[in-house]
Amino acid sequence: MTDPWQAQREALGAFIRSQRKMANLSLRQLAELTSLSNPYLSQVERGLHQPSVRVLKAISDGLNLSAETLLAQAGLIDAVTGEGPDTDGAGRADAGERGRNARTEDVIGADERLSDDQKAALIAVYRSMVGQS
Repeated sequence: MTDPWQAQREALGAFIRSQRKMANLSLRQLAELTSLSNPYLSQVERGLHQPSVRVLKAISDGLNLSAETLLAQAGLIDAVTGEGPDTDGAGRADAGERGRNARTEDVIGADERLSDDQKAALIAVYRSMVGQS
């Protein structure tokens, strides 16, 4: 039987890796910032381990991300991805463009690093790029 969380772990690991690279941090540097071992972080990035909430909090702090963003990426909360009319019963998005756009806007809105003015500006730019008013 296949692990239903495998795809979620791989997506989380890829997200963490991309955020680490965008922050110009090596795996070793992130390990130092989080007090986690280099091999363990490598395994998390490759989707081999589902990190605990404590580990996700340490990683979010090290990457200067909101903990909510990582918890949602890990599938532990629905606050960012949401479950509503644009998702099926399992919380997966349907093919509707509106659902994807709303989730992107929710992530922007949840980012604690941005002021309200910055969030509004970013959402306005995002909507202009995807052809939404």
